[in-house]
Amino acid sequence: MLILIPGLLNDSDLWRDQVTALSDRFDLRVADITRGETMEALVDGVFALSDGPVSVAGFSLGGYVAQAMLMRHPERIERLALLDTAFRPDTPERAAERAHLTRLATASGKFLGIGDRLLGSYLAPDHVADPDMAGRVKAMTRRLGAEVFIRQSSLIREDGAAALRAFAGPALVLCGEVDRITPPEGHREMAALLPNAELVIAPGCGHLTPIEAPGLVSGALARWMER
Repeated sequence: MLILIPGLLNDSDLWRDQVTALSDRFDLRVADITRGETMEALVDGVFALSDGPVSVAGFSLGGYVAQAMLMRHPERIERLALLDTAFRPDTPERAAERAHLTRLATASGKFLGIGDRLLGSYLAPDHVADPDMAGRVKAMTRRLGAEVFIRQSSLIREDGAAALRAFAGPALVLCGEVDRITPPEGHREMAALLPNAELVIAPGCGHLTPIEAPGLVSGALARWMER
């Protein structure tokens, strides 16, 4: 089974194109990580989608969830794909930024999700003005809202380095060439830790590669599943 794990303030629409491209070839599920209060709860929820071993592809926050799954039950992970994510805990600066955004979301009378001002951090410059891409991102964040944002922002991001070094199965590490949230340098480090990794950099893409480069992401996932 292939389980696709969305990121912060993402629902299944993040993986819409990959589901369309891959569901006729693989037994595929999209996880819901919007409800659990702890990383342990999210891990248990994703593992509950299957009784046996799984291949997991985690995007952004979903990549931390995938690594947490690997830390807790490595025997159940057949393949690991990490997209536009990181493996280190938050830096003090990043933790402070999360806390600031959480305070804003808590104090705001109306949570509007990711608006035009923030889209430039998530999408590549050439994609910010694309109405379909921008519309999908903003719609997901509005659907999920402040409660999900606050809950997901409060999750502890664990250091996955040791688990990655120990994982010998087929691995995929993928990110956008101009990803400002989780830059390519960190993905090169992740790929170097994994003994059996393919590194893919999506040209001209920002943080949201499943939306910005749907064909490239679907193709990379298919190759990884067939390894």
